[in-house]
Amino acid sequence: MSSDSKPNYVYKIVPSSSPVPELPNLPERLPVSDLDQSSGFIHLSTASQIPSTLKFFFKDDTSVYILRLPYDVLEDQKLIRWEDPKAEVCGPRGGEGMFPHLYNGLKLGKEEIERIEVLEKREEGWEDAIVKAETEWLVW
Repeated sequence: MSSDSKPNYVYKIVPSSSPVPELPNLPERLPVSDLDQSSGFIHLSTASQIPSTLKFFFKDDTSVYILRLPYDVLEDQKLIRWEDPKAEVCGPRGGEGMFPHLYNGLKLGKEEIERIEVLEKREEGWEDAIVKAETEWLVW
């Protein structure tokens, strides 16, 4: 994704050890991770960033929830900032090393989440699961 293009969706990856209710029964606000709590924002990924995020931050997990959030709504409300993972450097949308971070008081629930999927890691890693997801619901 170039810095001029915008994603259709951004994604929150949640370990399967943190159960997420099914749609449409989501609460207004899901519990946030310790990382998000200490950062003061919700860490998100674009579809193209999911493989690396899984590889580096979810390598010990065997399955994760992928929460899909429509990007335009969040951008229109000025709730997304494109920053490096630690929010120390801001940059252009989709720029090298820039991730979407959600700044809305750590609220992630039924108003923000459009779809929830479970991604199961195979013996050889996340790659096969991602390829399958790209054909079904992982939208750039």
